[in-house]
Amino acid sequence: MHANVVDIRRFSTHDGRGIRTTAFIKGCSLACAWCQNPETIRPRLGPVFFAKKCIDCGLCLPLSRNGEMTRGPDGMVAHLEVEGEWEELAAVCPTGAIALNGRSYTVDELVDVVMADRAFFGHGGGVTLSGGEPLLVPHFAAAVFARLRDRGIHTAVETALNVRTEFVLEAAPLVDQFFADLKIIGPEDHRRWTGHTNERILDNLRVLLTSPWRDRAIVRTPLIPGVTATDENIAGIAGFITDLYPDVHYELLNYNPLAIAKYELVTGHSFLFTKQTNPKRYTAQQMEHFRRIAADAGVRNLVED
Repeated sequence: MHANVVDIRRFSTHDGRGIRTTAFIKGCSLACAWCQNPETIRPRLGPVFFAKKCIDCGLCLPLSRNGEMTRGPDGMVAHLEVEGEWEELAAVCPTGAIALNGRSYTVDELVDVVMADRAFFGHGGGVTLSGGEPLLVPHFAAAVFARLRDRGIHTAVETALNVRTEFVLEAAPLVDQFFADLKIIGPEDHRRWTGHTNERILDNLRVLLTSPWRDRAIVRTPLIPGVTATDENIAGIAGFITDLYPDVHYELLNYNPLAIAKYELVTGHSFLFTKQTNPKRYTAQQMEHFRRIAADAGVRNLVED
């Protein structure tokens, strides 16, 4: 079994308890307009071009048989939309200006890589699979979780739950901490902003929050200005999840304006905001307002970062 991994982030403190190593799996069944990791949406490995690293040496040009790279008046131009021999081009580039946005791992390879960080996990740290959507490679994810738990490593998953229910149930017994996104409660608004309705997500939350593993779950809502960060949406989500499980844990994630920078490196996706309209993070007072809305709607266990 293989999975394409964009990045392995070490010393993370935001993807579960303690100090963690987080592997970001490529492939997602949603296309959120504010995606924090647009490089993970497509399941296949793809090219990236770091223009500032390019020294205009031209070594890539003879290999650009499909027009992957051309020379323009201001230097080399990468045509990232071209389905070409990008791996070969990345190999010949002397500065790393041309690169692939990840690599393929077997279960054993990924487990070996993350286990190298075991000394840093301390008491309570561990490994998180994120994405993208790690449950789109359910057998791979389950195998990684099983091998890590056999070694006494705390496991966590970050998922949007827009997957088949059997994929959720395959992972749930092997995961110590289950971060499940519910971004928008209205099905048509969900379709507008993510490309899909939330029917499957709501069904999977019904299963998860009434299962023996419900205490391992933390439901999360990323606060996106004008989209998810409305009193009506937060109250609706809070009411839905507390009806399923009154003691559910719920976390509101502050808006991250820095994600816009990633969109310069990928093609096929545009960010919700422009550089001129990109909002700032919410203040402590604004975050407290949103938490109060959730609490008033029935949430007893609000998780604060």
